[in-house]
Amino acid sequence: MKRIILDCDTGVDDALAILLAMRSPELRVEAITTVSGNTRADQAARNTLLTLEVLGQPNLPPVARGEMAPLERSLLTTLEVHGGDCLGGVTRMWQPDGSRRYPEPRLGLDPRDGVDLILDTVSRFPDEVTLIATGPLTNVARAIIRNPARMRRVKEILVMGGAFRAYGNITPVAEFNLYVDPHAAQLVVDFGLPLTFVPLDVTEQVCLMRGDIAGKAERGRIARFVADVTGEYIEFHTRHDDFEGCYLHDPITVALAVDPSLLQSVETYVQVETAGDVTLGQTVADLRPGRSPRVNARVCTGIDAARFLDLFLERVMA
Repeated sequence: MKRIILDCDTGVDDALAILLAMRSPELRVEAITTVSGNTRADQAARNTLLTLEVLGQPNLPPVARGEMAPLERSLLTTLEVHGGDCLGGVTRMWQPDGSRRYPEPRLGLDPRDGVDLILDTVSRFPDEVTLIATGPLTNVARAIIRNPARMRRVKEILVMGGAFRAYGNITPVAEFNLYVDPHAAQLVVDFGLPLTFVPLDVTEQVCLMRGDIAGKAERGRIARFVADVTGEYIEFHTRHDDFEGCYLHDPITVALAVDPSLLQSVETYVQVETAGDVTLGQTVADLRPGRSPRVNARVCTGIDAARFLDLFLERVMA
């Protein structure tokens, strides 16, 4: 069983990633930390607790709120994509009897801040923890700054971020997570831990379509939550991208930890643009075989989309 920390800016696809991680027997979620990105870290923490509440499981992992702002830049959020509560509006849904469909979660936040929870978890399980970052890398960078020796004991970092051979989703060349805090991303890249990027190049090869969800909401509380949480997200993509579905960026990153054979990758040398006027947040790497004289990361380049989608639907929607 692989021990993981989830570090997320819990919007819709982060919530789906949490569900997939918690329902994958290959993984043990030791901690969840939140960071500002899709929404502020405090709202992301509330969304995380609500998502965990839906599972109805005992012995849930500790959840801690992390950094509220990027290292050097003002925060940019994506509430227009994920809904006003950044969770598809589920906090505004009501039952016929007037009660909330998703009441306030009973689980409270861990008293530690997110950075300390990361460091403490790595200290408990040195050389065992896979850190999965599905939001901006601010918490990870702060943990490196606060205690670099302890962070050297992280086994590997899996990052949902970057656009190498694809257009960005926030600018023509930049993916959102790395654009929000490019300085944190570059610091993490420079630190030298085993690092894998799961970029838009592969995450946009998989779509959860409205038809994949339709008719499954009656299967249980979790399936209903997925249908509810993805409604506004799918509407956004219908309006802006002309398809009735949504991307599964963050669940794909979790799936890499579950079954690495789902994705193909290459070793390369990655840098993140931190100073450009029109290229801020761009990930730069030569993915052609044998072209990188140095290597500091792996970049995922392909995915078995059908097999991943089967895995996701079986574990999350069953």
